[in-house]
Amino acid sequence: MSERRRRSPNGGQPPGDSGRPMGAGQDELGSEGLGRRRPPGVRETAQQPRMTRAEMRKAAQKGGKRGGAESAGAGAGGDRGGKPGKKRFIDYPRFGRQGFRRWLPSWRQWLTAFLLVFAACVGTVFFIYQSTTIPPLKDLVKDQNNIYYWADGTEMTRKGETNRQIVELADISPNLQNAVIAAENSTFRTDSGVDPMGMARAVYNMAKGGQTQGASTITQQYVKNAYLSQEQTLDRKVKEFFITLKVNQEYEKPEILKGYLNTSWFGRGTGAQAAAQAYYGVNAKDLDLCQSAMLAGLLKGANLYDPSIKGNHDRAVDRWNWILKRMVETKNTTPEERAKCTTFPEPIKKVPPTNMNGEISYLVDVANRYIMSKDANINAQALEKGGYKIYTTFEKDKVDALKKAVDDVKGETLNVQKRPDNDNFVQFGAASIRPGDGALVAIYGGDGVENQHFDNNADAQGVQVGSTFKPFVLAAAMQVGVQTATENGKPKRINADSRYLADDLSEIRKPDGSLVMGDDGKPYRQKNEDKRKPGYVSLRQAMQWSYNVPFVQLNQDVGGPNVANIAEAMGVRKESFVDTKTATFPLGTSGISPIRMADAYATLAASGKQTDPYSVTKVEWQGAARPGFNKPEAKQALEPVVADNVTDVLVNVAKNGTGQKASTLGRPVAGKTGTTDENKSAWWVGYTPQLATSVAMWREDPSAHNRLSLNGTGGKESIHGGDIPTDIFTRYMKVALANEKKMDFPAPQPVGSQVDSSGAPSTASPTTSPSATETMATNAPETGAPQPPVPTMTQGPSCVPGVDCPGTVPTPPPATKTNPPGGGGGGGGGGSSPTCLIPGLCGSSQPAPSSSSASPSSSKTNKPSQSSTPPPGGGPQGAAP
Repeated sequence: MSERRRRSPNGGQPPGDSGRPMGAGQDELGSEGLGRRRPPGVRETAQQPRMTRAEMRKAAQKGGKRGGAESAGAGAGGDRGGKPGKKRFIDYPRFGRQGFRRWLPSWRQWLTAFLLVFAACVGTVFFIYQSTTIPPLKDLVKDQNNIYYWADGTEMTRKGETNRQIVELADISPNLQNAVIAAENSTFRTDSGVDPMGMARAVYNMAKGGQTQGASTITQQYVKNAYLSQEQTLDRKVKEFFITLKVNQEYEKPEILKGYLNTSWFGRGTGAQAAAQAYYGVNAKDLDLCQSAMLAGLLKGANLYDPSIKGNHDRAVDRWNWILKRMVETKNTTPEERAKCTTFPEPIKKVPPTNMNGEISYLVDVANRYIMSKDANINAQALEKGGYKIYTTFEKDKVDALKKAVDDVKGETLNVQKRPDNDNFVQFGAASIRPGDGALVAIYGGDGVENQHFDNNADAQGVQVGSTFKPFVLAAAMQVGVQTATENGKPKRINADSRYLADDLSEIRKPDGSLVMGDDGKPYRQKNEDKRKPGYVSLRQAMQWSYNVPFVQLNQDVGGPNVANIAEAMGVRKESFVDTKTATFPLGTSGISPIRMADAYATLAASGKQTDPYSVTKVEWQGAARPGFNKPEAKQALEPVVADNVTDVLVNVAKNGTGQKASTLGRPVAGKTGTTDENKSAWWVGYTPQLATSVAMWREDPSAHNRLSLNGTGGKESIHGGDIPTDIFTRYMKVALANEKKMDFPAPQPVGSQVDSSGAPSTASPTTSPSATETMATNAPETGAPQPPVPTMTQGPSCVPGVDCPGTVPTPPPATKTNPPGGGGGGGGGGSSPTCLIPGLCGSSQPAPSSSSASPSSSKTNKPSQSSTPPPGGGPQGAAP
């Protein structure tokens, strides 16, 4: 190297200190005029040559130890990029990287992390697997009872398995073994016992909050049956997975199948032996192929596939055929053997335990259904296994009183030996609820399981309610309004003094004035029970005598969907409704259970507050209370003024109309009668401020589940809601309320306004203020009694009859104490017409009530398909009272 390079110019000063602006520590980088900082005091000599940029980058990547790297390492933060001074043991953030790359792990780091996590998971799995224990089967199937308590805390009954026994696989028919394998897990004999895809789907459904699903393989189902609770949680699924692995590892397939068949729920019992005895009266080893296929079908859900349960038979037969076909496909039987099963093997009649006799089985049924609806982790199988303490709302004295009332009336009225074609197959269902609370205090479900009556009539869903539906129409008109008149741009709310035409065979019009047409293309005409034409009557009077025509027209004016919404808000289940657009919808063609009808009327008794009916207050499992059994909260379904006005109208029904038998209760009572087409059902739903009770009566052949007419029952030409059902109600309520003080209903405040239907005369209008109960008619004669003439209405100016309209009052009929027939919505005219239409302005000129009792006649309603000329015979569908 030249002498010039070795010597420092300018008197030995370092290069770069020749007065240039860059000053000491700077160096010139060629013609660009750029400089690079050099640590102060370090001279650039021939022994310390300057590095190029490429060399410096390379040195930085390798650790920066060439050239001035040692000095740079001494700096606090490294170079201007902020790189650390040296590599650490865990190189993160990464040395020698800038920006986001410093924070991006290398592939070695990724691999290391994966291996560490994998090792931890394997270790955890190994530990859990090793610590999982499997108790012997005999320790898993110990019998436990469910204990049910009355509302006062005393024991009602105990329910649990009494005939379950563990049997060896050799004592279980190969037919049942093969049928179960074909139906539940065709690869059972060769699989690992775990269905990973099925478990993944279950976990995914739980994670997203969807519906859970059951175990996929027989091994998993056995584990769930024997070792786990029914809770569908992630924790339980994890436990199920490990127990299944261990069971499959330690047990042979025959031992697993034995455990599964001994712990599975078949509906009438747990285990193959109990099921064989309960359904066919044979031991499990003696089951044939046809019987085995039926029992195997129960494992998918006995509540759905037990053919002895109403509504399940066709579904059970379809599954039976599918299992037999599946057995052939999976080579679990031969086509020749399958061909021998030509007739479905009907099970024998169920033999219930004696502690379930009387009404107890129905009380337990209602409580169990409520529990399963409130707690998703308790199903029928879990209840069958037992171990629960269940505290109910049922009051023993009231349950006994309701049963006695039904039994007494049946004993006095029905005589199957004398009238075998009329008094057989008669069914009763009843329910009693506390208004404002929702507590179900009593039910009547039937004659008892000891008499082979297994259906719970208190929860029967298909019994048409007839005219007990009409209060829902009136409530909707008062709260929602009618579309034929508006107020502030909304449908106008009306009151019970609004007048509607009640003539038999009247045409029905839509809100726009057009005629409702029947299926025959002719104008639809609504039929009443009798042929009289009472003209325009108030809705109060229409409810009193249960005329059909006014409420069919009112339903059109309000709108069927609006009526359904009100009924649903009051407690009726939405799925109970028939098509809300049919003309007969307001006449009770829907099938609603007695429990739900009692609850809906309890809403009226509670001034519009609806509370869902409940039958269980607490459920305990292993000493701890299950969550979710708090009393349901009350909701304001109706405005109090609306509910109280409807109650006032129904008080009049009980006092002066079709439900007069209820007035013998001796305290304020309200209610409504109901009877349906061809007299196939009769209802009374009534209430006091403390208790609401519904009573339904119908005839049904249990073998064919066909509804039969009540005509001729008890030696009566026809049965109506004001007859036997009201009698049962009154007898029960006298006992149930014996220790409770008499209470009045709230005084009704004004609601809505009088909105008469189209064509109503302007005279003879009832008072526009809510009155107490009408006293214009007090009794209804028996069917066929002489009918009083209908008052003739004369048109006149708009005025108050008897006050400022002389000469325009209705012409009174001849004096008589005979009143119009009540009954079913139809019949009678306006009743004994009073000479005064405004209570409070007429002194004591009103007719005195007659002391004779009455049995109002029923009304029948015709379907929209009826022509303008009524068909011969009975009235059309859905009438009432």
